[in-house]
Amino acid sequence: MAYAKRTKKWFWRWRNNPLRRREDVAEAWIILALWAVVAVGGTAVGLVTAHATDETLAQLRADRRSTHAVLLTDTPKHMSVAQSAEDKASATVRWRTLDGSARTGRTLVDTGLKAGTRVVVWQDGHGTLVAAPPSAGEAAVEAGALGMAAGLALTGAVLGMGAVVRWRLDRQRIDSWGQEWDLVGPRWGHRTG
Repeated sequence: MAYAKRTKKWFWRWRNNPLRRREDVAEAWIILALWAVVAVGGTAVGLVTAHATDETLAQLRADRRSTHAVLLTDTPKHMSVAQSAEDKASATVRWRTLDGSARTGRTLVDTGLKAGTRVVVWQDGHGTLVAAPPSAGEAAVEAGALGMAAGLALTGAVLGMGAVVRWRLDRQRIDSWGQEWDLVGPRWGHRTG
């Protein structure tokens, strides 16, 4: 058996062809526009999101200050078999704010510490205990991940809209074929064989 070599026809929707329909040309331009929006828009949205996230996290690092606090209660020892570096327990601590006033509050500290131990806590500009800000490296990773997610979200939305438009064009083509068959079919009659 001889195999016919299949060749790919590039840009066939733009070529002059008597079988080319109006919907084919519209679909070609829509696909081109979609890929342009995905390439340019997805990149732009990703970069803007990453930059905004990086600025927000840098501002967070600038606004938060570390300070020493005194542990007022003992923290229990962790009883699990696998001890990790992230074992924390809630405990009451006393610290001084930036204006020098003493405050008491609860925060997460390492397990197994005794009352009177000095621990490092983080506070905002109002002296309220807050979580430690992400480091510059962690912020860069988070900004990159959020930027990529934003770009992928835009890509998904654009491709979803494109799929709906292509579905509508396919419905129009099928309806056109049905109308043409209604015109041509009766002329052929019921001749078989």
